[in-house]
Amino acid sequence: MGRLTTLYPAAGNPFRAQEMVAYMRGVAPFLGIRTPERRALSRTVLDGTPRPGEDDCAAIALRCFALPEREYHYFAVDYLRRHVKRCSSDFLPVARRLVRTVSWWDTVDHLAAHVVGGLVAADPALGGEMDAWIDDVDPWTARTALLHQLRFKEDTDADRLFAYCLRRAADTDFFLRKAIGWSLREYAKTAPGEVRAFVADNRSLFSPLSVREALKHL
Repeated sequence: MGRLTTLYPAAGNPFRAQEMVAYMRGVAPFLGIRTPERRALSRTVLDGTPRPGEDDCAAIALRCFALPEREYHYFAVDYLRRHVKRCSSDFLPVARRLVRTVSWWDTVDHLAAHVVGGLVAADPALGGEMDAWIDDVDPWTARTALLHQLRFKEDTDADRLFAYCLRRAADTDFFLRKAIGWSLREYAKTAPGEVRAFVADNRSLFSPLSVREALKHL
């Protein structure tokens, strides 16, 4: 953390930071570090460090998310993506806390697909937790449930995916409508016929945005 909070600010660009804040609609302040440069700095930060345990992953991620600038949150997400296989099912509450901290698509979607999804893939029993998340009043938690199977391909639980889409079909939140369409579009790469039939049978229940996203490549 000492290396991180020394190297990142030194590479910041105030003018670029303003552009990033505007692009992300003011969700958080930025240091102004472009992604390739940030990832190069991260390699320097991590050089020579040992492989982390689950407690290390939790501590680093939570400390990063406690810092205001968004680049620290990105560091945490990248770190967890790299080491999610070193975390057990007990890490899920930490992931949920991160999803609900300074929530916006730029961190939530990666946490959903790579961290939460990785945990559920390793322990399918966590699907029961996703069944609770889909009904959460926090839209970002529900979006995570919708998106956690994005990388599952043929291992996707289609019944669960379709049920989740129907559970939130009437929701007016833009990001939930978008997530419904995205999750279906991604599964359509594996099972186009199933997705096409599901959307056809339930088209009247979904927003035009969800339908358009779901059928984008069909």
